[in-house]
Amino acid sequence: MYPGAFAATQPDQPAIIMANSKETLTYAELDNLANRIARLFHDAGLRPGDHVAFCLENSLAFLPLAWGAHYCGLIYTAMSSRLNTEEMAYIINNCEAKVFITSMYKGAQAAKLTDLMPGVSLRLMLDGTIDGYESFEAAVADLDPTPIEDRVAGTDMLYSSGTTGRPKGIMPQMDSTALEEAEHSVAGMLSLLMGLDSDGVYLSPAPLYHAAPLRFTMGCHALGATVVVMERFDPREYLACIEEYQVTHSQVVPTMFVRILKLDEEVRESYDISSMRMVVHAAAPCPIPVKEKIIEWWGPVVHEYYAGTEGNGIVYCNSDMWMAHKGTVGVPVNCVVHIVDEDGNEVPNVGDEGTIYFEGGSSFEYHGDEQKTAESRHPKGWSTLGDVGRLDEDGFLYLTDRKAYMIISGGVNIYPQEAENVLTVHPKVFDVAVIGVPNEDFGEEVKAIVQVAEGVQANQTLERELIQYCREHLADIKCPRSVDFREELPRHPTGKLYKRLLKDEYWAGHQSKII
Repeated sequence: MYPGAFAATQPDQPAIIMANSKETLTYAELDNLANRIARLFHDAGLRPGDHVAFCLENSLAFLPLAWGAHYCGLIYTAMSSRLNTEEMAYIINNCEAKVFITSMYKGAQAAKLTDLMPGVSLRLMLDGTIDGYESFEAAVADLDPTPIEDRVAGTDMLYSSGTTGRPKGIMPQMDSTALEEAEHSVAGMLSLLMGLDSDGVYLSPAPLYHAAPLRFTMGCHALGATVVVMERFDPREYLACIEEYQVTHSQVVPTMFVRILKLDEEVRESYDISSMRMVVHAAAPCPIPVKEKIIEWWGPVVHEYYAGTEGNGIVYCNSDMWMAHKGTVGVPVNCVVHIVDEDGNEVPNVGDEGTIYFEGGSSFEYHGDEQKTAESRHPKGWSTLGDVGRLDEDGFLYLTDRKAYMIISGGVNIYPQEAENVLTVHPKVFDVAVIGVPNEDFGEEVKAIVQVAEGVQANQTLERELIQYCREHLADIKCPRSVDFREELPRHPTGKLYKRLLKDEYWAGHQSKII
């Protein structure tokens, strides 16, 4: 389904509500605008399979723009509004975009980009214009909202966040399915596993340019639900939105759970969240104590899935499944999971750790990079995201960490996620990253980098307290030997840490393993 199908049956139902500004688009208005945007692209000479790129903050225009490209059969690339100019130019050129759209919010970078994207023939800007860019609003204002002929469904081509290297464009399989017949990639999961329908109200607190928020919000529109978009995440405002809009469904990352739980209990309990029927989390393992507290507070409405932008497999669990297998990310729902050792063989025993491979999920390629695509494949045709994990005797998957983050100290493999999970729940810790840093004797040693909670003094006494706290829960070798304190960690708005940036600092002048 797509918004136009619901414009006919529920034209006045809100399709998009901006949480702060209260700006709203009904399904009739969303379909009208998406049709005009599709015509804009078509009149500019774009045809199915051509690429467009856009870089926007969360705004009312974001999802109509994505749907307009989708209606036109285009491949659309949403980019992080936090990228620097060089990164933006790389993605625009790498995805071979013919149209680039941004906003005045990115005006300074947009000006620098003008001469850095030779393949772009049309540059558009929202909320104002600068030299080299036409007004997006003026360009679509008077266009015919009648659907273009012979519509085929487009698809996104998103880029990995670059936490372990240069972003990779992830190109899913695309065929020429008619728009009216195409199934949205996540609508089925939202409907069958999470019970979302046209009566649902979905709260999206993360940047829409990221894969899960973009696909889930568009999946909601494919089911006729109302989407409430937060301009930016704030834990207290998130709870307020649930109460104000009677939210039934939402997606978060574990970091958001942590931020919500660190609110004063009196603040947390002042909001009515009884409308929530499902909250799903993904993107990183959730510390067990954090998830236990959320389920105790919200009830058995917490769902989890493990998947990547690549779309090559989905692993899922609900609250009951997780409580029976604490720490799991679930069981495969559209694929078979294999745990593979360093030699490419499946591990011999249940519970052995290895690289996680998916069999039977959707196919993908890393755009323009045959080597990266080949590196993600097993000789049997399975594919991997580069994560390490294990399966239990019931077939439930547990994540250890990303292979790229593994610390090798004195020949022992250490996964920093374990120490991060412990330190995250310490009351004096607001945020934490654990990485390997140079050690002359052992090659690497474990270091924690901590952002302290408000009002807490960062000093050597706290460093000793945190190290001892970790040792009370983990073997000594897995715990940090030192703690550094920072005002803020380099974290993606979706919750992912940019560990690459931290490692680059500590390994400057040293020979580090490639990550």
